[in-house]
Amino acid sequence: MFCDQCGTPMNDTQAYCPSCGKAAKAAVPPIARVQAPPAVNRVSGHVRLLGVFWLLYSAWDLMASWLLSSIFPRFVNEWGGLWHIPFPVGGIFRFVGGILLIRGVAGIIAGWGLLDRQPWARILAIVLGVLALPRIFLGTVLGIYTLWVLLPGESEREYRQISRA
Repeated sequence: MFCDQCGTPMNDTQAYCPSCGKAAKAAVPPIARVQAPPAVNRVSGHVRLLGVFWLLYSAWDLMASWLLSSIFPRFVNEWGGLWHIPFPVGGIFRFVGGILLIRGVAGIIAGWGLLDRQPWARILAIVLGVLALPRIFLGTVLGIYTLWVLLPGESEREYRQISRA
């Protein structure tokens, strides 16, 4: 080790240079040279939570889709005659179940994309957030939260910083 002021050779145990008296810089251990974590911004603090919320919300849609498209139509076909349920009700259940299936799969993709910090996930989550607004309570809350986190112009720049290229 050498003094960084005068160049005099020094031992690792010397705290000061014997020639000029300058304090020796401590060697930085290799562990301290680890890359610093990415800067924390408003979006990065919320993206993980938003991704988890979209996964949970979409799982709920997928369960509702399964009930409406497979369980209820079977029930209507088998017991509809006893309760005088009109014939097209089973088809309506299947149609609504299909819509919920599409929305659930899109939400799962958006949630996964947000957790993986994919660049396309921000736009998909904004579109799904707008579509979720009319669904009273959970949809409205998730839609507002999604739009509050991802919609502002500054959020686009922050999301681009944390997203994977």
